[in-house]
Amino acid sequence: MECSMKLYVCSKCGHIEFNDLPDACLVCGAGAGDFAEDADAINKPADAADLTEAEKKHIPQVVVVRECGLIPGGGCYDVHVKVGEIEHVMEPNHYIKYIDYYLDNKFISRVWLSPEVCHPAAGLHLKAQSGTISAIENCNKHGNWLGQAEL
Repeated sequence: MECSMKLYVCSKCGHIEFNDLPDACLVCGAGAGDFAEDADAINKPADAADLTEAEKKHIPQVVVVRECGLIPGGGCYDVHVKVGEIEHVMEPNHYIKYIDYYLDNKFISRVWLSPEVCHPAAGLHLKAQSGTISAIENCNKHGNWLGQAEL
């Protein structure tokens, strides 16, 4: 993620927009006035080359599968996101609330997760053939973390 990028956060649902303040939230419909600029909206590892155990449990692992398992021959890519190199817990008091997907910093989807029933993971099927896919996960205790991969 670029250092000069502006981050805008919806006060209603936590959705993050990159660079430009939206007219309305793409997740909950809140107006532009419900967004605030927050340069620290996404946590960053202290040392990307030497992650702590907590960072290993929060940074999304993004895997692009070039052969879609759901729509074979449909020009589709599967994008799998697992929260953490070490799988994050999904307990009632500590869990991943949602995973947001972006293509080239434009929001495309949110997947809500329920504690105890879901693993901290999600999949998405894309028609797009190129670009940077980003996943932002939201931990109810430790905030937002970003993972990225190229299509």
